Amino acid sequence: MLAPVLCRFLKAEHEINHCRPYRCREAFPGQTAGGERVKTIFLVEDDDQIRYLIQQYLKKDGFQVESFSCAEEAKQRLQNGYPDMFILDIMLPGQDGLEFCQELRRQMDVPIIFVSARGEEVDRIIGLELGGDDYLAKPFSPRELVARVKNIFRRTLPAARGEQALKLGELEFHPDERRVLCSGNEVNLTAKEYELLLLFVRHPRRAFSRQELLDTIWGLDYVGDERAVDDLVKRIRRKLRECGSPVEIETVWGHGYKMHG
Repeated sequence: MLAPVLCRFLKAEHEINHCRPYRCREAFPGQTAGGERVKTIFLVEDDDQIRYLIQQYLKKDGFQVESFSCAEEAKQRLQNGYPDMFILDIMLPGQDGLEFCQELRRQMDVPIIFVSARGEEVDRIIGLELGGDDYLAKPFSPRELVARVKNIFRRTLPAARGEQALKLGELEFHPDERRVLCSGNEVNLTAKEYELLLLFVRHPRRAFSRQELLDTIWGLDYVGDERAVDDLVKRIRRKLRECGSPVEIETVWGHGYKMHG
């Protein structure tokens, strides 16, 4: 018998796709039809049926997926190489997803998406503040998860080689390497933190509305509210203070934010 949560997943898909048949095609290991390297995703989810369903949808869209039922299994696999993205359940046996995220952030800056039955705002904020790039509360449509995965990968593509470094005060951006330096020291940023800060640096003193920032950083297909922008700005402000940068992201009351440096 299907688990109740999985039934809600499938019900969501039924409503979206009007019972269209699902066909899974395996990605050819190592390359796509265009010869590009396949993105590898590590999925850490303790529910076997949900893990299988998410894995099949990701594979259908050409991603290489390795799945694990707990953080310990994933950590053993990391000894042989890192993925391009993590999808983490929060309520895992043993070490939970939040603790695992903190550990990962000390080693790497690959994108991390949280999926969890804990849908309260405080859980979402904690997940994002610990370094998550996105957060989906269960139940959700697997197609929405795939859309968010694709959107994050689009946003994290390196800039074309040869693009000049950008400077604002003590901050120095190297878009072709996706690196940010503050007084010569590297600033550890998540994918979305980097994209938002780079947007502000490229358009100093321009005021962006929250909706503009959602559309630009999260994508037009993002399903969520404007509080995600506030959470992200809060994290960037803290990291700018920690590195000693006088550059500030100012609040434009009733509108959004702008950079001042």
